[in-house]
Amino acid sequence: MNSNFKGALFALAAFALFAVHDLFLKILGGTYAPFQILFFAVLFGFPLTIFMLLFDKTKANLRPKHPWWLALRVASSLLGALCAVYAFATLPFSQTYAILFTMPLFVTILSVPILGERVGWRRAISVLLGLCGVLVVLQPSSTEIEFSHLCALAAAFLAALSSIVLRKIGNEERSVVMMLIGQTGTFLVMSSLLFLDYKPMPLEDLGLTAGVAFFGTAAMWLMIAAYTRAEAVLVSPMQYSQIIWATIFGYLLFGENLSTNTAIGAAIIILSGIYILVRESGVSATQPVLSTRDQRPSFAIRPRVGDIFRVRGTK
Repeated sequence: MNSNFKGALFALAAFALFAVHDLFLKILGGTYAPFQILFFAVLFGFPLTIFMLLFDKTKANLRPKHPWWLALRVASSLLGALCAVYAFATLPFSQTYAILFTMPLFVTILSVPILGERVGWRRAISVLLGLCGVLVVLQPSSTEIEFSHLCALAAAFLAALSSIVLRKIGNEERSVVMMLIGQTGTFLVMSSLLFLDYKPMPLEDLGLTAGVAFFGTAAMWLMIAAYTRAEAVLVSPMQYSQIIWATIFGYLLFGENLSTNTAIGAAIIILSGIYILVRESGVSATQPVLSTRDQRPSFAIRPRVGDIFRVRGTK
């Protein structure tokens, strides 16, 4: 078994765990407000960050070098997490994933004004095709666009913005600083919102929120194993396997069926995303998507794979 094949298998396992992570969010989202879910998920995720801080031997303080960019990243991650949890709770599983898969498209768009990336006509056409795939999923001419759909799109956009900011400042900011500030900011904001709609959680639901942190962390380490064994262009497309898990979970647990328009639109989005990944791996000077090491929409409820790579010194 060669290294690339092993990396692909690790990535498939990672995205399967991410699907369970998102399943727990969907289950909890039917009962609790998104900010309450995120509050407990971040609370249970703190031990990992503290563990990493203890073993980070970098001789420096915890003061950020780019506070405004870091603030933008924290804000985008936080708002994106709220939007994602709400979308998972209110939309069919597979439809939510199909819309979230637009993240690489938004990364490509945002790389132009923020990173100075030059996007050729091939990638520009691919982005337009991907956005057409979104229209196929949403069917605006025959169905009403709901707030949930806008939240899913916003989650993908905000995740892309967070990824781009990471690419811009990641080589200068300490990873532990970015993670600690992000989690602390999310914890403080979410705790300040609990009074709006707090519901006591039984032990089993607290276990689910702990599961969000656990499965997110376990999947993150599998992603690290994948990227240390295989090329990013082979690992990143494995994220699209989540549409399979979404279809299975949606059908078995929520009685959801994969609609024809969702399947076709998801296929268009996936193909355009894969094409962008392949183009960036060969021709992009800054490689905004691949350099962050993580194609999956990633929010404040767990550390980014890109952050961990910088802690470990892996490029």
